Amino acid sequence: MKNLDDILAAYKDGTLELSDARTQIEAQFFLDIGHSTIDLDRLRRTGVGEVIYGEFKTAEQISEKVGALAEHGQDVLVTRVSTEKYADMCDLGSVTTLPNLTYHQDAGLITFKQSNNKVRSTPIAVVTAGTSDSGVAEEAALTAKFFDNPVLRISDVGVAGIHRLLARVEEIRTAKVVIVVAGMEGALPSVVSGLIDKPVIAVPTSVGYGASFQGVAALLGMLNSCAAGVSVVNIDNGFGAGFLASKINAL
Repeated sequence: MKNLDDILAAYKDGTLELSDARTQIEAQFFLDIGHSTIDLDRLRRTGVGEVIYGEFKTAEQISEKVGALAEHGQDVLVTRVSTEKYADMCDLGSVTTLPNLTYHQDAGLITFKQSNNKVRSTPIAVVTAGTSDSGVAEEAALTAKFFDNPVLRISDVGVAGIHRLLARVEEIRTAKVVIVVAGMEGALPSVVSGLIDKPVIAVPTSVGYGASFQGVAALLGMLNSCAAGVSVVNIDNGFGAGFLASKINAL
């Protein structure tokens, strides 16, 4: 059965038993694959399908979840997949044979697209303070791209050489929403927000020496920004920033 109308019609005309109708209706909303219960209805409810957090899952678990979502016609995004874990998935073979499945090593993402959604006309800008922030920035950029947004990347324009940022401000202003990724003291989002008229999503990274406390210093600096219009996601959470930026860009 393809949808609820078909299931209910089949039950009404007697070609489908009640127990089978119940099973097929439940299968429209979630799928129990043993180790996980996949939320198949999330795409209908929220406009975005279930995203797989891969860091603490096994290669087998990720492969089975990807395969199930793909079989039900959904696009799939997997975050926090190490090179070693992806190699294990390749050894299993069942998922990596899917067409259009791509592993993005710098961001630790797996993407699988089978929809043909229209790309939005307004871009999301991803601005990084330093090259060391690029992994988190790529997670944000590729997440935004996965959700059908054009992405403008502005790299290595931190406050230690602010003239680099000032040279790109007009370019940044073309975006509808701006993601700013920074470690160390986390000052860049405040500077960017003071120069543009768009919402800024700040991403603190765990880049920095001892007193940066693996990104806590940047997080606190961003939360205490004196510039209005700055929202902050968790440390190294490029996915969360890209997801939120996509939601804003779709408004």
